[in-house]
Amino acid sequence: MTNVYIEDSSDGVKKAAHRIISQIETTSGSLLKESKEVYIKPNGIDFKKHCFTSPALVEAVIEIFYEKGAEKVYVMENSTQSNATRIVFAINGYKEVCDRTGAEPIYLDEEKTETFTFKGKPSVEDDPNGYILKEFRLPQTIVKIMKERERYTYIDLPKLKTHSMAVVTLGMKNQWGLPQHADRGKDHNYNLHSKLVDVYEYIRPDLTIIDGTEGTIHGHYPPTAFEDELVIDFNILIGGTDTLAVDVVGARIFGLSLTDVPHLKIANERGLGQGDLEKINVIGKDLSQYEKTYDWDLLQKFPDDVKIVKGEELLCREGCQNNPLALLQVLAYDFAEKFEGGFFIVMGKGYDQDLVNELRQEGYTKGLVAGFCAIDEVGEKLRNSFGKKNVHFSHNCNNLAETATALFKLSGVSALDLVPISTLKLVWLLILSKIKGSKALTPAVF
Repeated sequence: MTNVYIEDSSDGVKKAAHRIISQIETTSGSLLKESKEVYIKPNGIDFKKHCFTSPALVEAVIEIFYEKGAEKVYVMENSTQSNATRIVFAINGYKEVCDRTGAEPIYLDEEKTETFTFKGKPSVEDDPNGYILKEFRLPQTIVKIMKERERYTYIDLPKLKTHSMAVVTLGMKNQWGLPQHADRGKDHNYNLHSKLVDVYEYIRPDLTIIDGTEGTIHGHYPPTAFEDELVIDFNILIGGTDTLAVDVVGARIFGLSLTDVPHLKIANERGLGQGDLEKINVIGKDLSQYEKTYDWDLLQKFPDDVKIVKGEELLCREGCQNNPLALLQVLAYDFAEKFEGGFFIVMGKGYDQDLVNELRQEGYTKGLVAGFCAIDEVGEKLRNSFGKKNVHFSHNCNNLAETATALFKLSGVSALDLVPISTLKLVWLLILSKIKGSKALTPAVF
């Protein structure tokens, strides 16, 4: 049986994390390896409230491993598209935690890289349902850990979140933060689930602890305006050495099974851990108390004055659908006083031949065309009709930086409105990240 531990965090996350780690080490031996170096990967996709692993848990795990004799502890991340990690750490508290504890931040988007292969499917040239992009780049720190797994301790600290594109984002999905931004977007469609597992196969954590002090439903990026509806206090940590098993238990907290989460199902089929809940020994809380099934798709609330046009032949919620809709929701409801509608978003494949006239008759003459399917089918037609300056393109299946740039221009909400630091500090951090070699895809700030 594979052990997964659920600890109540009501008495503090450090005590709960310590209990999990102590139980694991009692049965499996010390997690600290010969180098005495520890690398921690939280879910630090963004600085938006409720989106990232609690700094308190990150700090607790740092302290626990220093107390166990670690000589160096690192906190590393490559934040989501549209963000530079250095900026995220400066805002969400991770940099402050590192300064306070002596841990060292690693901004993975700024590192040199090595190229690897997505192995889960053949190329689209050989299979129409195959991968568009077969290669991806990993930062040098990750490559170092991969090549000497017996020397370095790698700890995965995801947050308990549903995900409107991947169903859940837990320990395995947290590894999607390792590839460079430009290598994530081309198959951010029905092939996303397979690619998540491809990355996980290269580097499997020694320990995964899910921050379940709170969890998000209806996706991973909840508008603050709906936080009372979308954020739930669970007050638990979920931990173990088998990331798949930990994720299966984490998904079960939301009422979801292995078969509900495509990437977990694929990982189980590839033999990358224990995915059968009946063969997982859950120690601590009884899973039977989690009776409710929570929705992972986006809350279906969108501004009435934005025309959402969905292709009838192909529409992937993993990319061109829920990626722009999630950001639209945040801009419309968290910045309602500034948000201006009156535009369209076209996504997917398969449109009425009279689309241009329909949009014009309804008063929509500017907008966003999201994803290569829509761009290839109607992009130029819309630009020829409404003008290039009025019709923005977001390429590939998911290019959040281009999507954000377009929606900022269309909605009247500025990128600066989303960033809770001075413009001067933001510009300095952006410049510094570029000087340091950041390959992050970021939107136009001005």
